[in-house]
Amino acid sequence: MNLSEATLTLGVDLGSTAIKAALLANGVEVIGSEVAATGHNAKESARGLVSQLLSVAGVTKERIAVTVATGYGRLYFDEADREVSEITCHARGARFLMPDARTIVDIGGQDSKVISVSETGRVLDFAMNDKCAAGTGRFLEVMSRALNVPIESFGDQARASTKEIPISTTCTVFAESEVVGLVARGEALPDIVAAIHRSIANRVASLVKRVGVTTPIAATGGVARNTAAMAALSAELNEPIEAAPDPQLAGAIGAAIVASEQAAR
Repeated sequence: MNLSEATLTLGVDLGSTAIKAALLANGVEVIGSEVAATGHNAKESARGLVSQLLSVAGVTKERIAVTVATGYGRLYFDEADREVSEITCHARGARFLMPDARTIVDIGGQDSKVISVSETGRVLDFAMNDKCAAGTGRFLEVMSRALNVPIESFGDQARASTKEIPISTTCTVFAESEVVGLVARGEALPDIVAAIHRSIANRVASLVKRVGVTTPIAATGGVARNTAAMAALSAELNEPIEAAPDPQLAGAIGAAIVASEQAAR
């Protein structure tokens, strides 16, 4: 593809814990992407991330035809030409990454969402949990700190489990106390970590069942990279789940696709 003649669009997904940006050429090819921590100032973090993305791609800001922002912080990014809901962008991005997906499970830092789409990719229904950290990446982070286990190795610990133990509390605060109690009781660390993954899977599975399960199921968001979490959710639903390639980028890619459609008008 000749980039000098291509229509370039930008999607920026301002999440609670991470900001993602994707650059598309003619709405069909991702030519660059970046991910960074949101930090204390989402607007400045987004500006810095976009600047870095354009620099790496060798593209000037003037080349961008349309910029679309999505995510919880989308209204704060005043450099965007348009703000679009997370549901729309995640559905579009997930289908770009996995064209056959009919149910999209996105587990982010502070919320989790389930989107049902038609064979053509049209959003049919969705359910979202944005009121409680249980069932989100934040839940896993809190538990990793409580157990003093790096979040990067959380999935490996869960896969070493040999005994199933329950975590009965769904609230993150009380669940943390319950986990501390399991440690004091002498339960093995891998069994506790596996129980934590089953707990988050149980919460997300309830959202999926509310929307209705239509396969194939695609997983997006940062937690999709945690194979233990995906295995636990698959077991809860008794259905296979496939993590999308670069699952964190689904929202940003979807926003860039929406931007390309606007640019074509």
